[in-house]
Order: sequence, then structure tokens, then C-alpha cells
Amino acid sequence: MATHIKDKFDYIYEKYKRLLLAKAYDILKDHALAEDAVSEAFIRVYKHLGKIDDPDSGQSASFLVTIAKNIAINLYHKEKRTTPFDVAEYDEADDFDLEDTIATQDDATGALKLVGRLKEELRAVFLLKYAHDMSHKEIAKILGITENNVTVRLHRAKTKLQEWVKEVQV
Repeated sequence: MATHIKDKFDYIYEKYKRLLLAKAYDILKDHALAEDAVSEAFIRVYKHLGKIDDPDSGQSASFLVTIAKNIAINLYHKEKRTTPFDVAEYDEADDFDLEDTIATQDDATGALKLVGRLKEELRAVFLLKYAHDMSHKEIAKILGITENNVTVRLHRAKTKLQEWVKEVQV
């Protein structure tokens, strides 16, 4: 069993290390920091290896890139290279229902396009929650943020998606 896990991890590492390094470098603009971010990403990936059913799937690639991007963003903020990314103000309304929003295949395609418009920090939390069915605690651990921050980001993502859905329906 341990060999299977090691083989799976080695395969994922070899397949995605360059992609994750490129994504981290795009954010950090520093090779050493990008390597640090990718190392941390693979530590987190190893801890959550059971969440990856098919290492070759687009969903797995998205999961890995999301982890690396968020670690790089957190490292970017920690290094205080510039002002933090713009984050929308917290809105108290929370009546988002994913199933009501996505009633048909056409709606699902439209919803995916809307999710793609979200800022990366909101999109990552939203996708980990709804596409990967993770708990707030798991998301917080993977992204290196607090559970409260997960809740706030998820709420902001849902609020923004609701606004966009209403615009489309009008």
C-alpha cells in the first residue's frame, strides 16, 4: 500500500512540477520563492493524496494548480512585495443555492463561465467546496488560511455569482 501511495505521489510530482512552478513564478516573479511555494504545495498534496482519484484528469490538475497559486499568493503577501490583491467587502446576504442556479446543462455551462470570472482567491475556495466537495477545515488547511477566511471567501463568491446570475436573467 505504501508503495502505491509513493508511486502515485511520484507520478503526480513529475507530471505537474513544471506547471506548478510556472504558475507560482507568474505570481512571485522570483525563482527561489516559486520553488518554496511549489515545495509547500506538494507537501499539502501529499497530505491530501486521497482527494486525487485520477492524476491525469483536468479536475486533478485544477486542484493542484489551485493549491500552488494560493500558496504563492500567500507567500507574495508575506513577502510584502506590494499592496494586497483587491478583495470585495463582506456582504451579509447568503441565500445562494447552487442547485437552483444550475437547473439545466445550458445553465451549468453558463455557471462555469461565471465561476471562471471570479477572482482567483474566491474561485479557488468555491471550486474546492463545490467541485471537490471539501469541508471548510480541509480547504483552510490546503490553502493555508483560516476557516473563517474560507467562509468569508465562499460567501463573497456566492454573492458575486448571484449578482451575475440576476444580471443574466434580466
